[in-house]
Amino acid sequence: MDRRTFIKRLGQGAAMAALPMTGQTANNGMRYLRPPGSLSEEEFTSQCIRCGQCSEVCPNRCIQYFGFENGLSSIDTPYIIPREKGCILCMKCGDVCPSGAIKSVIREAQAIIDNVQMGTARVDTTLCLSFQGKTCGVCYRSCPLQDVAIKVGMLEQPHVNADNCVGCGLCERSCIQQPQAIRIIPEHFG
Repeated sequence: MDRRTFIKRLGQGAAMAALPMTGQTANNGMRYLRPPGSLSEEEFTSQCIRCGQCSEVCPNRCIQYFGFENGLSSIDTPYIIPREKGCILCMKCGDVCPSGAIKSVIREAQAIIDNVQMGTARVDTTLCLSFQGKTCGVCYRSCPLQDVAIKVGMLEQPHVNADNCVGCGLCERSCIQQPQAIRIIPEHFG
C-alpha cells in the first residue's frame, strides 16, 4: 500500500469512527455501474474485500473507488461512471477478484451476455440526433456487441435489445449529444 492510500484510509477510518452508526442507504441516487460480472449490489458490498485489484488490472482505467459519497457500506468498493469512461469488457477484473464479488467470465460474446448485467442502455428519442433526422450512429459503432445488443434503423436510429445489452457504458461515453441521448440504467437501480 502506498503512502497516499494509507493516509486516505487512515482519514476514512477516523471519519467513520466519528460518525454515528445510523441506517445509511448504500445508494444515494448516484448513477454508477459495478464492474462486469459483479454480484447483486447487496452481495457485492458484503463480499468485496476492497483490495483494489480490479482497478489495477483494468486496461481502460474506468474503475474508480467510492469514498463517503455512497454511504458507509460502499466505501472503497469499485464503480464505473459510464459517461466518464465505459467498460471495454476485457473481463480481467473478474479474473483477479480474490473474493468472488466479481465473477470470472470468459471473454466470449455469449458468455458475457449470459453473465454480465451492469445495466441496460436506454435511448431518449427526443435527444437522439438520428431520431431528429440527422444521421449519427456513434453509439452503435462504439458497442462491442453490435447487432446483438444494439441495432440501427433508418438514419442510424439506435434500437437497444434489452435482453442482450450488458450495460458496459461505451455507447453513453461516446454519445456526442449534450445531455447524452443514450444512458445506461444500472442494474441496481431496478
